[in-house]
Amino acid sequence: MKHAYAALICCMAMALSANRAQAQLQKGNILIGANLMGMSLDFQKDNNTFNLSINPKAAWFVEDNLAIGGMVDLGLRTNKGSTTFTYGVGVLGRYYLADKQVQLLKQSRFFLEGNVGISGNNVHIKGGSDANTNGLGIGFGPGVAYFLTPNISLEGLLKYNLTVGFGNSTTNNQLAFGLGFQIYLPTKKARAIYNDVKSQMK
Repeated sequence: MKHAYAALICCMAMALSANRAQAQLQKGNILIGANLMGMSLDFQKDNNTFNLSINPKAAWFVEDNLAIGGMVDLGLRTNKGSTTFTYGVGVLGRYYLADKQVQLLKQSRFFLEGNVGISGNNVHIKGGSDANTNGLGIGFGPGVAYFLTPNISLEGLLKYNLTVGFGNSTTNNQLAFGLGFQIYLPTKKARAIYNDVKSQMK
């Protein structure tokens, strides 16, 4: 009897977890996380290359499945002949498709993300002409969030990024794929965490 009771509790907990995972996309909740657009370190004779790009973001669900917030994009690539620095700051919007529209697994949700703001792509070439583009940055693309827990998701995002502006190169565009983690918190829980950290810093 005890084993049957324990099994029943486990099944109920799993069901509640699945429902709670979808509940994190409700109005009033907060999204915090970051995507890694690329990180690599190559060791090749006479051509060592380092590449790192990170994209932290935070958003607030203004409606169920719809979040609006801000993002920062920082990237660095170095090799023997050149150094490339990329940056971006702007607002973002994310819309999660409903379960009935597209669903891969019960713990996953597809979404569309777009952003607009200021961005730049600056390439310094040793002994050559630099290629710089700084101005309006626009990005958009699809992604999928897989909920490891009710509040944490592993995400993949494929995004097209375009920069139009000033410099010796007026446009720059790229297709980037990133993996990252996102944390979904109810507003009350996020406020409690903030107050707890603030009190510990006093």
